[in-house]
Amino acid sequence: MMPPINPNLSAAFPPPVMEARRWVEGKVFPSNAPLINVSQAAPIDPPPEGLRQAIADAALTLPEAHLYGPVLGLPALRDEVALQFSNAYGGNISSENVAITSGCNQAFCAAIATLAATGDEVILPTPWYFNHKMWLDMNGITAVPLRPASGLLPDPEKAATLITPRTRAIVLVTPNNPAGVEYPAELIARFRDLARKHGIALIIDETYRDFHSQDGAPHGLLTDPSWDDTVIQLYSFSKAYRLTGHRVGALVTSPERLAQIEKFLDTVTICPAQLGQHAALWGMRNLGNWLAGERREILKRAQAVRDGFEPPANQGWRLLGCGAYFAYLEHPFSIPSNQLAQRLVDDVAILALPGTMFTPEGDPDGKQQFRVAFANIDCDQIASFLQRLAKFQL
Repeated sequence: MMPPINPNLSAAFPPPVMEARRWVEGKVFPSNAPLINVSQAAPIDPPPEGLRQAIADAALTLPEAHLYGPVLGLPALRDEVALQFSNAYGGNISSENVAITSGCNQAFCAAIATLAATGDEVILPTPWYFNHKMWLDMNGITAVPLRPASGLLPDPEKAATLITPRTRAIVLVTPNNPAGVEYPAELIARFRDLARKHGIALIIDETYRDFHSQDGAPHGLLTDPSWDDTVIQLYSFSKAYRLTGHRVGALVTSPERLAQIEKFLDTVTICPAQLGQHAALWGMRNLGNWLAGERREILKRAQAVRDGFEPPANQGWRLLGCGAYFAYLEHPFSIPSNQLAQRLVDDVAILALPGTMFTPEGDPDGKQQFRVAFANIDCDQIASFLQRLAKFQL
């Protein structure tokens, strides 16, 4: 007899992107209507050549790049993150506030590990990032859904009604995954104030901050001299420098919390991958202009979605949010989005993730919604995608 499986793990839903890929397994799409894959929010192109050369040089010339490194990351990379984040946000961040992690997902897991135990609660605005929900489920931590107000923005007053003695954190993702919505600075500050009032953490995941439409700092959290008593900031190098396969992220918090995070990271990975860290450091020091160009292109694609949305809108589709890598849509049909998603594959060769993957089971909003990750399709492909949506009928 097989030993039992952890019930928390078995109760967690399967990885959504992997599930969606199974919908296209074995299917052949005609050359004049190839599959348009808007299911995954990750760069598919390799890093620019200069960064690839830096990775190769590190592999060939730095013996220490193949050894264990510091648990909290390369000191030079921690210093660079502290410097650039201080400049970008107008705050005072030191390297003692920074940990380098194996991707931003691990940064979230590490933060939660220091905050919550089985039976505790974390408030997640919906639509939520599914990996956040999965990690909470796997650890027996209750994800308390906060349904959005107008414009898919979370409401601090509603959040206040959800706080209990078991609440340990509120999580914000901005620019948002899956909705693409950018949270206003004043709204973020209100959530910080709410969290501080109740002695809980505000986790702010800024994986997509490099593609924010606003110039300058998107919020003022880090200008508060006491920011680290409440705020935990998460970041990803994967989207900025196309380093998804190298798994490099960052976490910014108090030195006291980092002492606990170090225990988690040492147990799980021992240290972040060395080559990825050297790549991130080289990227931060050398690719500012290149990244600015990447941002302009992503903003251009977001505008192409907005400008081209009239045909599907005429068929009853609604554009609920659009920014960074994502558009979030509401469909006009009577069947739930998880069923409709597979019809879109078969009928118009579109692979998108249904809103049911980003909301609690049975949530009426999720049944009507879709996430579209448009960052990997150019403006011509965006136009084709919108035309196919407009043509689709049950």
